[in-house]
Formats: sequence, structure tokens, C-alpha cells
Amino acid sequence: MSDVTIKQLAKVLDLPVDKLLAQLAEAGMEFSDSEQVISNTEKMKLHGFLRRKHGKGGSGESDNASAGPRQVTLRRRKVSELKVASGSGRAGARGGAKTVNVEVRSKRTYVKRSAISEEASVDAEREEAARKLQESQELRQREEAERAEQQEQRRAEAERKQQEEEARRQAEREAAEAAQIQAKAQAEAPAAEAPVESAPEESAEVAEPAADSASVDETQDDTSPKEKDAWSTPVMPRVHEQPKRRDRVREVSREEAMGRPKPSVKPAAPEKKAKDEREEREERGRKGGKKFGSGKLHLSDADRARRSSGRRRGRGNERPSAGAGGGAHGFSKPTAPVVREVAVGEANVVSELAQKMAVKGSEVVKALFNMGVMATINQVIDHDTAVLVIEELGHTPVKEEDKGAEAALMEHAATSEEQGEKLPRPPVVTIMGHVDHGKTSLLDYIRRTKVATGEAGGITQHIGAYHVTTDKGVITFLDTPGHAAFTSMRARGAQSTDIVVLVVAADDGVKPQTIEAIKHARAAQVPLIVAVNKIDKSDANLDNVKQGLVQEEVVPEDWGGDVQFVPVSAKTGQGVDDLLDSISLQAELMELTAVHDGPASGVVIESRLDRGRGPVATMLVQRGTLKKSDYAVCGVEYGRMRALLDENGKQVDEAGPSIPVQVLGLSGVPEAGDDFVVVADERLAKEVAVERENRRRETRMVSKANRLEDIMAKMGQGEEQQQLNILIKADVQGSAEALRESLSQIGNELVKVNVVSSGVGGITESDATLAAASKALVIGFNVRADASARKVIDTAGLDVRYFSIIYDVIDQVTQAATGLLGNEIREEIIGTAEVRDVFRSSKFGAVAGCMVSEGTVKRSKPIRVLRDNTVIFEGELESLRRFKENVDEVKSGTECGIGVKQYNDVKPGDQIECFERIEVARTL
Repeated sequence: MSDVTIKQLAKVLDLPVDKLLAQLAEAGMEFSDSEQVISNTEKMKLHGFLRRKHGKGGSGESDNASAGPRQVTLRRRKVSELKVASGSGRAGARGGAKTVNVEVRSKRTYVKRSAISEEASVDAEREEAARKLQESQELRQREEAERAEQQEQRRAEAERKQQEEEARRQAEREAAEAAQIQAKAQAEAPAAEAPVESAPEESAEVAEPAADSASVDETQDDTSPKEKDAWSTPVMPRVHEQPKRRDRVREVSREEAMGRPKPSVKPAAPEKKAKDEREEREERGRKGGKKFGSGKLHLSDADRARRSSGRRRGRGNERPSAGAGGGAHGFSKPTAPVVREVAVGEANVVSELAQKMAVKGSEVVKALFNMGVMATINQVIDHDTAVLVIEELGHTPVKEEDKGAEAALMEHAATSEEQGEKLPRPPVVTIMGHVDHGKTSLLDYIRRTKVATGEAGGITQHIGAYHVTTDKGVITFLDTPGHAAFTSMRARGAQSTDIVVLVVAADDGVKPQTIEAIKHARAAQVPLIVAVNKIDKSDANLDNVKQGLVQEEVVPEDWGGDVQFVPVSAKTGQGVDDLLDSISLQAELMELTAVHDGPASGVVIESRLDRGRGPVATMLVQRGTLKKSDYAVCGVEYGRMRALLDENGKQVDEAGPSIPVQVLGLSGVPEAGDDFVVVADERLAKEVAVERENRRRETRMVSKANRLEDIMAKMGQGEEQQQLNILIKADVQGSAEALRESLSQIGNELVKVNVVSSGVGGITESDATLAAASKALVIGFNVRADASARKVIDTAGLDVRYFSIIYDVIDQVTQAATGLLGNEIREEIIGTAEVRDVFRSSKFGAVAGCMVSEGTVKRSKPIRVLRDNTVIFEGELESLRRFKENVDEVKSGTECGIGVKQYNDVKPGDQIECFERIEVARTL
């Protein structure tokens, strides 16, 4: 059925439009108007929703059309006629009866047996769950009742003990008061001169409770400390002859404290007093009294509580909760894990990370091992690995704030950028394309120079920077090499430019480096202009070039695209003016501006080490003005600009935006592609350079081979893989970088090339010593070894090779690596013979009568005996005969007799395979 509107569907279904819209909304389809069209898919979706809503579709019925409903309801209607006699007519008369229609309606529901069994199982599970829930509730109620009963018993026991303690204290106080009254009466009697030791036995017995009350803890007495100090004073105890009775200390009465005369008491000697106190402490300790509790009057309440809690913890081997009598030095365990913000840098020591997270170093090492990183506590890990391990341990990684000289430099550069006024600047144009397509020749015609004729091998091997004054204004050109090895140079040039001019030879078409240049331009997001060179040749085909570039999504303007195509000839100058016009037009559309006043900043295009002038760097100023005597920091190098030179070698005083210059005065050779910034003084430049060097050293310390998968890969290689060590010295930084990347890609699973060192400048004595220690091949690209280095080279017998063309280096290193592979022994089958019959000979044993089916069977070659295409013997031929004559070889289609040496189990149907072993040189 075709698509219909909501209104038409409602009319077909005999439903109100509003109800149908509501059902569609419930099904997840939004319709606002009855005139909207509903498709078949939406109808099926609504149908499935209604079936599920009314219980006619399960979870899987929408997907399985063959699944039936769980229950079926049948409605039946039966209509019959019943004749009833009327009251006015006679029975049986036709006119006296009437017919009544009787309609009987019935409804029956049939349920699937599987549904009934499922409901029964569900009911049984529900009943079982309810029973278990009820049992658990009853068990919980019983436990709560028992717990409440136990608490009530403990409360009653505590109250009973408290009442008994209060009664005992009251009795002790009453006994003490009675003892004091009796002591007062004895003091006022006429026989007061008698010594205290001769007191009657009854008074001693009565005084004992007083002494007991004096030994009770002060915290359990009802009398306040102030009242005790005012109304009581200790007296010396009586001494008895019984060794088991201890001395008592009693309190004097209130009247004696008010100034009444005291009874004459004989003071005890100091030695006797000390002995009595020691015996009293020992007796109290034996009876379980408090040895360090309230008996120590010099202790404060907090100290006394802490000592008592320490003894309880020692006896019961349990630890009090925080804040519940733990004392002044109680430890509170954190109730939740502590999440810390951990600062992460580019290089992080494992031990320092552990300190920042307040965890043990072994835990961090374990987490790294679980992540597949083999690192010790003193090793350095990179930023990404540190972030992963911090998150694994439950903490939050944050970026480490740089508050050193680097931050001050960035802030200074940002301030200069904001404060300066932006003015128009010349465009920077990069010439890119395949090798030998005429890039340098085209630039030579524009500059009226002959750079291409001086290049080794006729190809450009350095990146050049020039600014040219034309009728359209000043334009800065960057010339990049076209060889496949200079990929990094081309990428660096594309990142530093405003416009890319892609040079394509009209007679050669699109090549691999042409496609690579297009990718670099797209990655840098710069506009592209195509210069089709060599248009003056007879075999030039412009349409072929356009078709090849269209396949790379570079569509010319005349084909409906947005890329300018300019036919030029670097030899005759045809179309060069049109190319300059296109560059100027594109620059005007881009509205290129930069800050002219202020400190300069830019990028290093190329760098080298000159014997007489030291480090020389070609810099492209991007903003500001670079002046002579400025202090600049460039990567990890810094220095004062001693001289500025243009591309022709003439000294200049300053260079503005988009102007390339050669600078002298840096502390070392910077890396090509490093940014440079002019700073206020030498101190800031040195600090920034030192910080960058430390950061680079930390980054180099990060081990890249400590991954578990790398270790397993090395274990799988075994000891078969050989290694060719190479030391590279080149004239410029870009060439050294290109050589290092190109040579590192040479190799396979059996041999690899390892670049032990690469640098700029001549081969020095330290380079020769390093090559001798590592047994490396020394390659000099446009450089030579000095006198001291030649002595080491002659002494150690090093292999030093000089080159000026990069593809010669790659070819010779490839040959050297291939020589390490050695030869491979291969087996080649030269003939096959089928055994027809076997003859027995007393001289030769079993001789097989054979027919040579393929190739040639030779007597001097080894053989194999095959049975059912399975090798059962490998050996040599003992004899090869044709009729009765010995022959050296038998060709295909010829019968012969073959005797196998030291093997007599040859049977008819076997195959004898003759083969030879040859050596083949391995290649990469």
C-alpha cells in the first residue's frame, strides 16, 4: 500500500484523528497535523507497538514473525428463531403464533500450555521468595528481641552494681565518721598521754573502715576537692605487729582542722614512711588497684584518661574509636579515600609520583606492571603513562604549571604581540614538487640566478630561503628538495609558509612526491597554486597533469574547482609573470599582517656548522624586527646576534616579518624547525635554554623499550637479527635529519640499520672514537674528517665513506646491509622417475626399473624416495644404468635402472626425486 495521510489512515481504521495521533506519539513518532504523510515503515512500527501494548507480542515477537500469541480469545454468536403461541389465537393455528429471534453470544479464552507452565513457575518462585523474605523478617525480629533483652539485662545489672557501690560508699563514710568521733573522744580523755600504739584493739578494728575509705579513688568520693583541702589533713598511720595488715591513712575531724588541739602522735622516721608507702603500692597492685590511675596526683585528667585507655587496649587487644576516649593523641582513620590532584609533567620519576600521591613506590610499580610497563622506582615515565597510572590509583592528574623562565618568556612574547600594531607583510611562498620537475630552475629564473647548476647531482639537497623584489612587491620563496628522503624538510617548509606552489612537469605528470606535497599543504591548511612546468617541451600534456591532480581532489578553476593552474617554462620564462600575479592575488585575498615593532620571533629554516664562523642558522622572521646585537633563544641554544646576512651573503642591520636571514652568534647549532624568540638580556635567554635542555634530557630518559609487548617481541626475534651501526655527519641539519630517517628504514627481520649518532659539521676525533667503540660505518655527507680524526681512523681501521648525493648513500648502505644477510641455500627439483618394477641383483641388491617422467635424473645429485607423496628416504644414487651401460644422466621419457645406495626397500609405484642445492644471495 502506498503512503497515505494521517486523516486517510484514521478513516480506514475507523478511529478519530486525535486518538490516532496520540497512539503515534506513544509509539515515539511525532506528528502534529492530520495532513502529514505516514510511511509504511511508520505504520509497521505503530502496529508492533499496539501489539505489544495489548499483550499480543513479547520481547522477541517483533523480530520473529512465526511466534504466536500467548492466548487466543474466541467470540461466537448464534442466532435462532423461536415460535411462541399468542394468547388470542388457537394453539397450532398459523395466525395465532409469532416468531422470536434468539441470539446467543459466547466468549472463550484459550491459553498456551507453555504460558501456563511459565506462570506456574513464576508463581512458585514468587511464593518461594515471599517465604524466604518472611523467614528473614522473623529471624531479624527474634534477633532484635534477643538483643533488646540482653541490653535490658546489662542495664539492670549496671544499675544493681551502682546501687551496691553507693551503699558501700555510704557505709564507709559512716564508719569513717564514727572512727573520727571515737578518736576525738580518746584525745580528750585523761589518759591522752598514752602512745597511739597502745590503743585498744576495738579502736583499731573500728579505724580500719576509715583507712579503707581513704584508699578509694578520689573520683568516686562525693566530697569536692576544695572541701577536702579545707576540712581534712592526713596523719601518720598506726604501725601494727601483724605483717599482713597494711597501714591506714585516716582523715582528722572538722574540729581539728578549725584549730582544736591535736592528739600527740609520734612521728614516723623517713625510712619507715618510705617503706610503708612502697608496701602500700605493692599491696594495691596485687589486689588489682589502679597503679597509674587516679592515685597519681600530679597527672591531669586527659593524661589519666589516656593511660587508662592504653591499659585497657593492651589487655583487651582492641582499639577505641576516634573521639571515644582515645586521648589527646588518638588517631582517626579516614572514612573515605583521599583523592589528590597530582601535577604531571612531560617526564616524571616514579618515586616522585608516589610521593605526590602519598602512596608507596611499590604500589606505583605494581600498577605500571599491570598496565604492561616494566619500570623501576627510579626510572622516568612519559606524560601519558603517568596520567594513566594516576587515574588507576584513584587520583586526579592535573597539568604541571610552568613557573620558570619559560613561562616568563611566553608571557613576554604574548604581551609584545598584543601591544604591537599589525601592518601588511610580504607573503611566504614554498616551492614543492617531485624531484627533477624544475623547482629550483623556476626559482632561478625569478631571481636571475643559477643555483641549480651548482647542486650536486643536479638535485636540490638543502632547503633554501630567498626574498625577491618584483613588480608585484616583495615575495619570500622557500625552495624544498624533491627527493623522497627529504620528507621532513618539505613538511617543515609547508608549516612555515603562507602559499604553496606545486611544480609539476608537463611531460612527467603526477609522481609520488607530488602527492606527498599535496598532503603536506592540506595538513598545513594553506592555499595551493599549481605551476605546470616544462610546457615548452614537445611531449608536454597539460590535460594529463590536470587529470592526475583531479584524482587527488585538486580541481583546476577551468574545470569548476578553486585551484589556480599556471603553465610556465623555467627555461624560456613563459608564464612566470602570470605565476607572480597569481601569488600576489592570493596574498591580497589572505590579507597577511604582522607586528613590525617589538622583539622578533620566528622559525629556523636550516642550520649548519661553519669552520670559520661557527654555528650558522637560517631564520625566517615571522613577527617583530630582528636587529643586530639582539639576544635570542632558539630551542636549547642561545646567544647574541653578532651578524645578520641575507641570502647573498651581505650583512644587514635588521630583518622584518617574512624576511629570511642567516644569523651568527648562537652557542650551538639549533635544530631545524625550532622557534626563536628575542629576549631582553642574556640572563633570561640562558635560563630558558637551560630549562629546555633539562626538559629534553628528562624526555630522553623516558624508556621507550620498557613495554611488555616490546620485550616479548625482542624475545621472539632471538639472536638471528644482525645490526649495522652507522655514524652520520652532514653539512646542514636538514640533510643529517633526512639521512637519519632514510637509513633507519632500511632492514628487515634479519638485519637492521642502527644510527648511533648524527650531527652537523666535520668528522672530529670524538666522532671517530665513538665509531671505533661501536664498530660503526662513518658516513660524511659534504664534510670531511680533520687531522686528529684521520689518525684515529687509521689506527682503528674504520670504514669512512664520503658522499655528496643522498641516493648514493642510501644505495651503498642498502648493499652493506644486504651483505650481512649472507647466502640462502635453496633446493631445486631437476627430475622425477617412477618405479615400474624392482629387480634383485647379487651385486647391487635391489635395482629399480624406472621411467623418467619429468626433467633429468643425474647420478651426481642427491635423491629422495617418495611413497604416496611422502618422503621415506633421502640419500644418493649408487648406480644409474641404461641397459647395461653406466650413464651420467637420463632425460625425460627414457627408461633406466636406478640403484639406491644403502636402501633396498624400493617398491613398484614409488617415485625417485632428483634435486640439487643452490646458493642464492639474500636481498632486502
